[in-house]
Amino acid sequence: MTTTLSLHHDSLAFQLHGAARAVSRVLAGGALPLALTQVFTEMDAPPGTRGAIQDIAYRTIRGLGMAEVLLGLLTTKAPQPPILHGLLCCALALAAERGEAAYPSFTLVDQAVAAAADDPDMAHAKGMVNAVLRRFLREEAMLLEQAGKTPPGAWNYPTWWIDRMREVYPRDWKDILTAGNQPPPLTLRVNRRRTSVADYLLTLEQRSMSARQIGPDAIRLLKPVPVAQLPGFADGLISVQDAATQQAAPLLDVQDGMRVLDACAAPGGKTGHLLEVADLDLYALDHDPRRLTRVQENLDRLQLQAHLVCGDATGRDWWDGLPFDRILADVPCTASGIVRRHPDIRWLRRKSDTLQLATLSTKILDNLWQMLRPDGKLLLVTCSVWPQESEQQASAFAIRNQAIRLPAPGQLLPTANAEVDHDGLFYALFQKPGVLP
Repeated sequence: MTTTLSLHHDSLAFQLHGAARAVSRVLAGGALPLALTQVFTEMDAPPGTRGAIQDIAYRTIRGLGMAEVLLGLLTTKAPQPPILHGLLCCALALAAERGEAAYPSFTLVDQAVAAAADDPDMAHAKGMVNAVLRRFLREEAMLLEQAGKTPPGAWNYPTWWIDRMREVYPRDWKDILTAGNQPPPLTLRVNRRRTSVADYLLTLEQRSMSARQIGPDAIRLLKPVPVAQLPGFADGLISVQDAATQQAAPLLDVQDGMRVLDACAAPGGKTGHLLEVADLDLYALDHDPRRLTRVQENLDRLQLQAHLVCGDATGRDWWDGLPFDRILADVPCTASGIVRRHPDIRWLRRKSDTLQLATLSTKILDNLWQMLRPDGKLLLVTCSVWPQESEQQASAFAIRNQAIRLPAPGQLLPTANAEVDHDGLFYALFQKPGVLP
């Protein structure tokens, strides 16, 4: 259903309204990317406005802990309806941002009030929006100090998440949380079949795009740009992929002619990288046919081919019975290591999710192990920083299956600085005992 507003598409009020709709859906348990897609359609938002709505929504979710604490200090009860709650969170998150403000304070207040006034569900509360935000501006220093004394206000994570991080990483927890609050870099993987890192860096330099090499095939742009503006992207010269994730393909040690399974393959970043490294008989498995469509789109852009298989990695009804030489098992997890790219994860996850997802991953790993040939290798990958999903999972797997554990990076913690900038991933590499007959 399309929402009709009288607000101009280029106005901050229109953008705040769109972001508020998306944020309210996250607060109700929905994923932010899907919420934004729905909002863009419902509001008939033009392409030039979508980026601004998305930027405000992501800024808000990264600052949601502080915004919610401030809202509690400024109101006596949770604002209703949900979109009003979302609008106030957006305005407060932007107003409370440290460093140079994205918008002048009084412009932000004026446009938030305009957004409320233009929506029949919020028009009754435009006075309240004005009063809450103006009070924040008057008492900003005191309110920020008070909110900053609470764990969510100080770190912008749920309290249980902060407590667990302190317990698991007593020395590094602050750095990990801080890294997760940074906007992610734009890291590219150069398709070695089509060009070289040196040649692509030269292409970027000719376009006045500053970048540096940070891995064998990895380049980081110093200033992110829309993907459509990247030279050669549509032609498959490069892909967008985090530097930590780019370690998977080299670790699996694939060689030409190998039969390889990429389990839980969507959206296909690692699938493409494996095929760029060697000529493989590769099977990309995922349980969701819609997600497999994304894998195919990526392969088409890269001009590569794989067998796309829709099936459940805990079962075998999709398997033809022929063993694989290599298996990449990027198993389900809480995604706690990639919150800077997906800041909504911290608000959508619950403490119990770790055990549930680790149990599912155990079933997948034990099942896939039966499909690996003797002397073959399986690479366990998770984008989690919780040991129950990473090191504890790997250690238990090796014992259960008498697997030979080979050298691998183990836990990579999310890091964001001038020299090292990558997500939090875990790698464990196993070899199956025995030799081929």
